[in-house]
Amino acid sequence: MPIVRDVFQEHRKRYGARRIAHELTERDEPCGRRRAGQLMERMDLVAIGPKSFKPRTTDSGHTLGYSPNLLIDSPPPDGINRLWVGDITYVPLIRGEFLYLAVLMDRFSRRIVGWDMQDNMRENLVISALKAAIRSRQPPPEVIHHTDRGGQYAGSDYRKLLDRAKMQQSMSRAGDCYDNAFMESCFGTVKAELEMKPYENEYIARKEIPDYIRYYNTRRRHSALGYMTPDAFETQWNSGSA
Repeated sequence: MPIVRDVFQEHRKRYGARRIAHELTERDEPCGRRRAGQLMERMDLVAIGPKSFKPRTTDSGHTLGYSPNLLIDSPPPDGINRLWVGDITYVPLIRGEFLYLAVLMDRFSRRIVGWDMQDNMRENLVISALKAAIRSRQPPPEVIHHTDRGGQYAGSDYRKLLDRAKMQQSMSRAGDCYDNAFMESCFGTVKAELEMKPYENEYIARKEIPDYIRYYNTRRRHSALGYMTPDAFETQWNSGSA
């Protein structure tokens, strides 16, 4: 079944048997997960897998104040634009340099709603990501915005922007990095599927990261969404059939 290899290569080794089976079924080429797995094994096709989640320590040693954790004992979101989660990760360059990627994601649909990448971790990085998210989503009042306790998210300009957008700020509890494990796990997936090693230069990183984010939103199937893409899931939800 050559189409299995075609799908595997089309998604750059990111799809295992389950995702390939769903992709083939949508293309009117029905194939169960077990059959897809057998064919992959026969063709020596091994999908990229994210490493297990390892919590990192956030630099929260600032005096800007912390917002309460609004997610404790709260049920999962039941629609889009109810809960956004955010974080920052490092994008390595050769010679020991880094870019910094700030992302905001809709927790319900897994869609990346705003992001920015800069050569520093100052407050403007997360402000730019939040502005992009607000422009693209036009969120209703009372969206919960949850992050770790990093100083960038506690800055006065960032909080003013949240206030103007009528968003509720929520932060992880002190010393409990698992409170924001969802975003940490997401970054693990991104880095694994990009097979991220230090980029040769900033130009290459600035091309590959946006390309992947578009792929993540529009083409990557998510098991938590019934193996739909975030875009397709939101379209279905907006039509009232999710």
